[in-house]
Amino acid sequence: MSFTNFSNIETLQKLNTFLADKSYIEGATASQADATTYRAFQKVYPDFTRWFNHIASKADEFESLPASQSAPADEDDDEVDLFGSDDEEEDAEAAKIKAQRVAEYQEKKSKKPAKGAAKSIVTLDVKPWDDETNMEELLANVLAIEQEGLKWGAHKLVPQGYGINKLQINLVVEDEKVSLDELQETIEADEDHVQSTDIAAMQKL
Repeated sequence: MSFTNFSNIETLQKLNTFLADKSYIEGATASQADATTYRAFQKVYPDFTRWFNHIASKADEFESLPASQSAPADEDDDEVDLFGSDDEEEDAEAAKIKAQRVAEYQEKKSKKPAKGAAKSIVTLDVKPWDDETNMEELLANVLAIEQEGLKWGAHKLVPQGYGINKLQINLVVEDEKVSLDELQETIEADEDHVQSTDIAAMQKL
């Protein structure tokens, strides 16, 4: 008889039944069959085997071992909660585990680097009054506008016809710090040079 596949619970049940009237797997003395069966069981249940062997070695001390910490204290029958105690212990343990997991999550979350501020790249058209508008002065006035979260980029003059060029300029803004409406109003306040402004393109970074 061979018992080696202890990953199947039925093998364990069959072995228990087989040993009901036997001391060894084969014959009247221990043999390699016993060693093979023991190793197969130990491989699948290493922790249980370790515990069982350790406790079995203390069989002579069973009566003198200290009382179990989970043993219920002596109480009058009327005061014993036959149904609630286990549930309360399980609830307390579940709450403890949940609190620990929440704490671990919060700690992990706090260590994550903060996400960068949301930004947008914008292409802005700045239109002059006519072909006599000094575009160098217009550009200088635009670039002179400084604000936290605003960074000016490349620019160019784009012909509009009749000798008129509009200024097309790129900029990067932090969405929470820069209002494009207010920025356009600031540029348009240069009434000597600027007729109007338009957002030609915009996309999130």
